Amino acid sequence: MSDYIIEMNHITKEFPGIIANDDITLNLKKGEIHALLGENGAGKSTLMSVLFGMYKPEKGEIRKNGEVVTINDPNDATALGIGMVHQHFKLVEVFSVLDNIILGAETTKAGIILKKEARRKVLELSDKYGLNIDPDAKIEDITVGMQQRTEILKMLYRENEILIFDEPTAVLTPQEIEELMHIMKNLAKEGKSILFITHKLNEIMAVSDRVSVLRKGKYIGTVDTAKTNVDELSEMMVGRKVQLVVEKGEANPKENVLEISNMSVKNKTNSKLAVNNVSLNVRRGEIVCIAGIDGNGQSEFVHGLTGLEPISNGKIVLNGEDITHKSIRYRNTNGISHIPEDRHKHGLVLDYSLENNMVLQRYFEPKFSEKGFLKFDEIRKYSDELIERFDVRSGQGSITMARSMSGGNQQKAIVAREMDREHDLLIAVQPTRGLDVGAIEYIHSQIVAERNNGKAVLLVSLEIEEVMSLSDRILVMYEGEIVGELDPKKTTIQELGLYMAGAKRGAAK
Repeated sequence: MSDYIIEMNHITKEFPGIIANDDITLNLKKGEIHALLGENGAGKSTLMSVLFGMYKPEKGEIRKNGEVVTINDPNDATALGIGMVHQHFKLVEVFSVLDNIILGAETTKAGIILKKEARRKVLELSDKYGLNIDPDAKIEDITVGMQQRTEILKMLYRENEILIFDEPTAVLTPQEIEELMHIMKNLAKEGKSILFITHKLNEIMAVSDRVSVLRKGKYIGTVDTAKTNVDELSEMMVGRKVQLVVEKGEANPKENVLEISNMSVKNKTNSKLAVNNVSLNVRRGEIVCIAGIDGNGQSEFVHGLTGLEPISNGKIVLNGEDITHKSIRYRNTNGISHIPEDRHKHGLVLDYSLENNMVLQRYFEPKFSEKGFLKFDEIRKYSDELIERFDVRSGQGSITMARSMSGGNQQKAIVAREMDREHDLLIAVQPTRGLDVGAIEYIHSQIVAERNNGKAVLLVSLEIEEVMSLSDRILVMYEGEIVGELDPKKTTIQELGLYMAGAKRGAAK
């Protein structure tokens, strides 16, 4: 019998204009946590999608317990005990959390779904693994973090023995990440075998047994985690040494760009306020970060500020002008750039080409249109420039369909578009979500450059290290309220964590 539960031998997968996986061999031992590391667009998700039956490789074979298996679709993968939590969730938005978890694996009696039994099993799994969910909430109404937990429970509900986690921590809080690491270790102890895609090197060091590195579709090598370190892994991944610490001088804030007074936003799922009487300001030349555990009103706050949702009370002033009741387009063309939390829902039109996405908020400008007709040559030229400057990798350049790009490169496209537009205020929500260390290094440097060039930056992040290293001021949001203002130079990660958990509510203002 083979030493490996899964062997992927000489896998090659091609798309128009790109070889996503070029002769890759990857082996997974039973009961191990095997990390898959690589830059955005390196081919990690593609390789795992081949294993899960979403893509058919041009060359290569897959073996389970030494025997060649055929995986034509995800049903074949599920029958072989392979489950996958996707980076971009595969959920039905109008269904409840419970319905999504049991979808395709329903237990029925006389044609009737046994929901009561399913609910009991889901709640048991939720409780066992600390994956708190509301089984009756609709997917379209819950946070990205809860959608992630729903995906993980979907896999656990099916009792798969080979578990693929594609960027599972990208939208989780530090506490939730720690809990997930604990869950993964327990699953491995129970005999589950885990393939774990991540860009976060500290997570790899904390939880994995071995690491395989891909770069530009090619296999670079596999190392034992215990015998390597963060610097070596980042160099294997990017092909050069990476600056892992944000370097920035002192802030020199000027006048207010954004002033928010007593803003409240209603919760879409109940009668409570998601944002309760929030007041804050952001000045030209500073980075103000809103920190908090996911689901404490940050999403609704940003939606109210950008016009995606109406506010029920309060006033928003931008550069001295009241924009409380202005349209989204007015805000976009009068000083606000917005890197959204959900890149698929609010950042991109997935079935548009990359070049059309690059001018989504600008196609009507004289530079890109005349007398109602688009200037396609100008749009292409502009898109090509942004792709080059921000290293956005896509199989066919500007004409690539946004849907076909890796999540990290979709994110880089949004960052490129929003940073290049004329603006006074940059609202950056989880700007480095799903990015590799090389891209994070670049985006962080760009955010600092925005500040140094006199822009006001409002950062919303769940990453404590990002909050501490980028911020000039930290505002902590808990249950829809600002519960503390902290100086990153004078506080600690532990103290910030206490504020985020609500334990020091009102202690610092």
